[in-house]
Amino acid sequence: MRRFLGEPMLHFLVIGVALFSAHRWMAPADSIGRRIVITQGVVEDLATQYVAMRGHEPAATELSNLIESYVRDEILYREGVKLGLERDDIVVKRRVRQKIEMIAEEDATTGAPTDADLTAYLAANQARFVQPAVLTFEQVSIGKSLTLLPHRMTQTPADLVARDFGASFAGALETAPVGEWVGPIDSSFGAHYVRVSDRLPAVAPQLAAVRNHVVREWENERRQRARDDAYAKMRGEYTVSIETKQAAERQ
Repeated sequence: MRRFLGEPMLHFLVIGVALFSAHRWMAPADSIGRRIVITQGVVEDLATQYVAMRGHEPAATELSNLIESYVRDEILYREGVKLGLERDDIVVKRRVRQKIEMIAEEDATTGAPTDADLTAYLAANQARFVQPAVLTFEQVSIGKSLTLLPHRMTQTPADLVARDFGASFAGALETAPVGEWVGPIDSSFGAHYVRVSDRLPAVAPQLAAVRNHVVREWENERRQRARDDAYAKMRGEYTVSIETKQAAERQ
């Protein structure tokens, strides 16, 4: 027995078994893994969310509970993935999609737009930034259209007139002769006789007047373009087979 225990091959086998056991213990049991790392960033995010909800910093005990809740969520999520519970779950898929799109947006961020960028964008999308006509008019409802609508509206933007009376009514007022009663003009309430007493026409604004609006729209479009480009690239790597009864009948 002593001679057997002294054999080098036995030592090699024992070491091998020990290393294999250590690997099984330390390495992830699956692609998800069993090691959870709580970084300083995670702790700060948890504290920030707590402040947003409660209005004050979490105490040490509260922060410990937040971390333990995070660990609980992570463990249950990983165990759920191991069981395949995330498959065909539309809520999970949508959340992952949102994260992928956010990553694409961040990767496409190139800093604030220049004046040249904004000027070109404004020129290409001028209709979206046109300042509406401003109307002053009187109206008289006729027939079944008797309502509590105001008899006179003063210096009212055409888009607000369209909101209250309908787009066709506002459009008619933008071309009606100034100072004359005209009608009947249909609105969403019925028919009216209208006299426009003053009208400032719609104008295409200069960048300085609508800069903030243009910046928002430019950034929204950049994010959307980044999402679309990222998806187009990923979509090209997939083959999609649509297996339906109708598809089978066409083959």
